[in-house]
This record gives sequence, C-alpha cells and structure tokens, in this order.
Amino acid sequence: MEQDRIGTDTLPTWRANLPDRPLAGLTVLVIEDSRVASEAVRLLCLRSGARIRRADSIRTALRHLQTYRPGAVIVDMGLPDGNGADMIATIAKANPRVPVVLGISGDPNNRAAAMAAGADGFLDKPIESLAVFQEAILSALPPDARPKGLRVLPDDMIAADPGALRDDLAHVAEVLSLADDTAAIDYIVRFLAGVARSAHDRMLEDAATTLARDHSEGKALATDLARISGLVQDRLASVQAS
Repeated sequence: MEQDRIGTDTLPTWRANLPDRPLAGLTVLVIEDSRVASEAVRLLCLRSGARIRRADSIRTALRHLQTYRPGAVIVDMGLPDGNGADMIATIAKANPRVPVVLGISGDPNNRAAAMAAGADGFLDKPIESLAVFQEAILSALPPDARPKGLRVLPDDMIAADPGALRDDLAHVAEVLSLADDTAAIDYIVRFLAGVARSAHDRMLEDAATTLARDHSEGKALATDLARISGLVQDRLASVQAS
C-alpha cells in the first residue's frame, strides 16, 4: 500500500468543550486482536466522548485507513498478521499524518520499539484508567485541539468484560490446539500475556513468560504448552460457569 493513501481526507476539527468528555468529536481507531483490550478501549472512548472504530489485524486496519481519517490510532504491538511497530511506522510516515499514534502492549519492554517506530506515546495493558487514557491522547494532540486551562482528571477505572475475556481465552485455546511453528508460539506468548494482564491473572502471565523464555533458549516446549492449555481450560470453565 502506498503510504500517501493513508489519511487523505481533511483532518476534522474537534474541540474539547465538556470537562467530562474531553475527546468529544475525535474518532479513535484501535488496532487490537484481543477482545478484552478493545472492549476496554471502547468503554474508555465512550466515557471520553470519542467515537471508535476497531480493526483486529493490520490488513483490516489498512482498509479502514484508506477510507476513514481518524484523529488517533492505538496499535497493539503483537498482531496476528504482523508487527505492530511496522504498522506504527507506516502510519507515522503517512502524509498527512494521523495526529495521535499510540502503541499498546502487555509487555512494557515494547515501549522502546513503539517509540522508535514513531509512536507519540505508549499504554501498558491492562488499559483501565480513564485518566491515563485521556491524558495519553490529549498530550499528543495538536496544541489548538487540547482543552484550555486546568482539567480535573477522572479516577474512573474500567474492569475487564467477562464475555470478552471468555472470547479471548477461547481464541487462545484454539491457537494452542493448532500451534506447530515458531510464529504460532510467538503469537501465543504476546496474546496470552496481554489477556493475563487484563484479567490480573498472575499465574497465567507467569506461564506465558516461562514459555517465552524457554522458546528463546531453544528448550522443549511440550510441558509449557500443556501447562498453559490446562490453565486456559480452567479459566474458560470458570468464566463460563459464572
């Protein structure tokens, strides 16, 4: 895709008029394959007055960007069909540029890669704090689009949606059942770490971390995968029973 095709529409003008809806008039495109993470962003946008469009892959996101001109794009660093850093670089180099480009990840070590690719900021998963979400976008907006004067930061927190969490766990279970190559293992690690952090599930997060370590060290992964599969099935059963 030619980069100058991204964002060819005129940038819409928005103004933050209401203190509790500082992103009113802004359209946010979230590129995220985790349902629990994208649902959290949807709720944060709703509370902030922003409109949201969602894409679960780079391919879908590029189709969106050929048609729509968002004011902000939030890019997951681990997507099923490519590297989030590459997506950020493509968006950041487009002319005209999307005003706000943020990276997100369940692995804080991905911050450096996001910023090096051209992101204006980075959000750690889980994305729960309304204040952190709003400030990340507002601080990167053009000066004339930011709220004037002092603003009271909200202390609202967004909880993980049980239905979205169930869908993410079912997705992990499906990928695990088919995992037979390096790409699949890398994807499982990235996706599962984000889901585990969103659910505040330390045991599941530790299992993903162990899988990543053993994979990088060239160790046999059968035990790690069996443990993760068991944990995922236990979580699925628990979520479905609640």
